[in-house]
Amino acid sequence: MTAPVSIVVLISGSGSNLQAILDAIEHGEIDGRVTAVVSNKPDAYGLERARQLGIAAEVVPHGDFDSREAFDQALMSAIDAHNPGLVVLAGFMRILTPAFVEHYAGRLLNIHPSLLPAYRGLNTHARALADAVAEHGASVHFVTGELDGGPVILQARIPVKPGDTPQTLADRVLEKEHLLYPLVVRWFCAGRLRLADHRVIFDGQPLDAPLHLEAPEIAAELQRKMAGQTG
Repeated sequence: MTAPVSIVVLISGSGSNLQAILDAIEHGEIDGRVTAVVSNKPDAYGLERARQLGIAAEVVPHGDFDSREAFDQALMSAIDAHNPGLVVLAGFMRILTPAFVEHYAGRLLNIHPSLLPAYRGLNTHARALADAVAEHGASVHFVTGELDGGPVILQARIPVKPGDTPQTLADRVLEKEHLLYPLVVRWFCAGRLRLADHRVIFDGQPLDAPLHLEAPEIAAELQRKMAGQTG
């Protein structure tokens, strides 16, 4: 029997996606354990979420460093002390250096509030509304050197409704994020998911396009997972 995968989560804010992952672990859905939560901001509430569960909560303030490279080196040292099999970016608002990304290649995940490759970067909801798109959503992807440009694993779509604001859109997208991220972390920890030659390999097969939460087989898996929580 293999040991649970060690997971380090990086945050800059409240850590709601961190909480979704912690809840999934508590319900036995993920064969992993969060061994540390690291933030670049000492007042990030996600650190308190970690402390309440006895998880190492560490701060590496980016303002203490003269360069992005120096910060990333210190961040890598903090992460590597926990020997992670997976590093999860959960609202970590820093652009990472190529050296950092390469160090964790194939074991670094991010979630982004858009249907990538659309709306990379910031202010995704306002930009989607400005373009009057019919659909918006969220994506989980492997991190590469291209900002929000790594291979996408799983997406969820939501309709854009008349009268939507950036905040209402953000709230509905966040609900989907809380479903997406634990599912992808579950797959990774179960050995179903990996990165090879810049392609997502899922259940031994390369993906030609991202998986979608609304697809029947994914929806069925999510339904079984939810039923297990309430059973």
